[in-house]
Amino acid sequence: MRVANLAGRAVVLVDGGAIDLAEAGGGRFPSDPQALYECWDELRGWVPEGVAVPYEDADFGAPAPAPRQVFAIGVNYRDHAEESRIDVSGRPARPPVFTKFVTCLTGQDATVALPKDGLTDWEAELVVVIGRPARRVTAAAAWDHVAGLTVGQDLSERLTQLAPPQPQQFSLGKSYPGFGPMGPFLVTPDEFADPDDLEIGCDLNGERMQAARTKEMIFSVPELVEALSAITPLLPGDVIFTGTPAGIGGTRTPPRFLAPGDRLESFVEGVGALRTTFVEG
Repeated sequence: MRVANLAGRAVVLVDGGAIDLAEAGGGRFPSDPQALYECWDELRGWVPEGVAVPYEDADFGAPAPAPRQVFAIGVNYRDHAEESRIDVSGRPARPPVFTKFVTCLTGQDATVALPKDGLTDWEAELVVVIGRPARRVTAAAAWDHVAGLTVGQDLSERLTQLAPPQPQQFSLGKSYPGFGPMGPFLVTPDEFADPDDLEIGCDLNGERMQAARTKEMIFSVPELVEALSAITPLLPGDVIFTGTPAGIGGTRTPPRFLAPGDRLESFVEGVGALRTTFVEG
């Protein structure tokens, strides 16, 4: 199933268009895309029937536009650790975790203003949305608590992120307005042959910058759900940015950062592409 936030309403995407969930369900499901996760178990077993209407990709908002919690994972691909000169030899005891503020979230075809005098970097990521309360969930049971997967961009203003006392400003440096694009829509885990092994990457102005597979993550999606839920309850609609592979701008020689007029397209196999355009702030 492919579920989307289409111009602020929860829809299911089918061949030929989008079916409005509130209308097709006769009030069984909310029109609010975020509220939909509170009844995700009921939606899982429902076969949508209704009038499918055409839609424009530009109308897709973030699949989870107002989560109560947004988690982000740092250094979750070994090649990214290597390019960042971070030692992850062996297996870390737990994943590095920070947060992005909800106000940074946006959707498809967003126009993002770059902070003045900043150095803004890109990070293509697989994003997980929780579909059922999770507390002390084992990795073996974790996929049962996932509503679906989408594409994300963990945009990062490096001067703020790494401001002294370093590294204490991760959340601020990654939470400027528009710094959390997600989309274009949510795909349920059953749609993938193997949700733990998906191609991921991004293009900047048509040039490939990142290319990897999610099986290369140090902590897989189930392991992330287990690690996070061992400490804090995960709630329906919560969001997890799962980390980025190698190829970011700040580790290149010379470094390359986003500039006004740039267009970033990130992709995940089986989900699609998420497009963002940057302008002067």
